[in-house]
Amino acid sequence: MALPLPSGLTPPEVAFLCEMELVTVIPRQRLEGLQLLGGPTAPLIPPHRTPIPIWLALLLKRQNRANILPPPWLSPTSLDAILQLETSSPEFSDPAPHPHTPFTTTPLSPPFLPSATADVPDNALPYHWLELSTLLLEAASDDIPSVDHVRRLLRDLREVRMAKMRAGMDVLEGGREVKMNGVGAMEISEGKAFIGGVVDGLRKLGVGKEISRREREVEDRESGTGREREEDDDMEY
Repeated sequence: MALPLPSGLTPPEVAFLCEMELVTVIPRQRLEGLQLLGGPTAPLIPPHRTPIPIWLALLLKRQNRANILPPPWLSPTSLDAILQLETSSPEFSDPAPHPHTPFTTTPLSPPFLPSATADVPDNALPYHWLELSTLLLEAASDDIPSVDHVRRLLRDLREVRMAKMRAGMDVLEGGREVKMNGVGAMEISEGKAFIGGVVDGLRKLGVGKEISRREREVEDRESGTGREREEDDDMEY
């Protein structure tokens, strides 16, 4: 008997999808273009920069056949500016604009987007920012300047944004809506458990209140009918 699957994407599944995003590499060896699911890749010709999927970039990096150029937002200056935005506002920072896809004119959605290439904006986080940074720090830390500082800023940024998500659940419990624009894929996947618990608890609380209200209405009607009967009896005497 198969076990029931959890609703939505799990963190490992989100990380797997993230590997299809595009990143810029500086090849060390020539490599012909490949026909991939997201479209054909350009030939790798040293030292020309070329955008390719992250999974392929990580493979070439491990084989010492290419260096990965970190995206502009994965720098101490950019991360520090984004962190200041996050700490100065109760809302999440604005997400990165939809990037242009170089391989096709057909509009695409994540994960087939150049969210980590060298020409993306440096003042906003992409949808897969947490997974992208984790993959690049693990496999290409030597290609990232001031890597220790970057790690600290990413840790602080993650803690601030998770605190905002928890604060948003408190607002939701108060019966108000919460704005979640700019929340990343991994943040949604990791926070799905407590978000779902809060929503389920609110639903049960609402059902309990409705049952109590109906019971009070029934009691009021019954008590009102009893008083009317007593008044009629008094009038007869």
